[in-house]
Amino acid sequence: MTAIVILALVALFIGLRLYSVLGERTGHEQQPILKPADTDARVEPRAPASPLAPANALDPQDTAYLPTAGPGVRALLAADSGFDVARFLEGAQAAYRMILEAFWAGRLDEVRTHLDDHVYQTFAQAVEDREAAGHRLDNRLIAIEQALITEAALDRTVATLSVRFEADVAAVTRNAEGEVIAGSLSDAVQTRDRWTFRRDIASRDPNWLLIETDEEE
Repeated sequence: MTAIVILALVALFIGLRLYSVLGERTGHEQQPILKPADTDARVEPRAPASPLAPANALDPQDTAYLPTAGPGVRALLAADSGFDVARFLEGAQAAYRMILEAFWAGRLDEVRTHLDDHVYQTFAQAVEDREAAGHRLDNRLIAIEQALITEAALDRTVATLSVRFEADVAAVTRNAEGEVIAGSLSDAVQTRDRWTFRRDIASRDPNWLLIETDEEE
């Protein structure tokens, strides 16, 4: 009888030790798993950091949009849980590069679905005039120095965001013989453009449409 009691006590002791160890390990293992998931689930301008923010910036939100655009951005964040400022700016930069390169090459069909009808017609007319003159562009987008939201508005479910792009572009115009008649590929020109994008946040289509382009001085 005594042996049975001793064995029972030993089994209980081992069981308590296992429970303690496993419980402690589970607690430590959950922490690094849950924290990234919570971070990714948050939708706010502060996370993730914008890749366009200067290296010495303390707060990526300060370089994401102008203060005057703040109310519109916050309204959009409150209305659309899937909107993220940093991801939008990354997409805007990609669209800026893609649309410019298609325009320079005269291949607007490649970006037709990203352009409002008015913008498409304006670009198409410029390409037609260029080709009629026997000219072609040999431009290069060297770098996008900054992308900043300057205006933001939400009208019911329609969101409108204006982005100012500061970029370095090497611009060259050639004639029908391929001779350079303007510009230089060795000298980049600093440009500042303001592009306005629109999207219905009630739509399942996640893409933003370019509805206006303008140059800033």
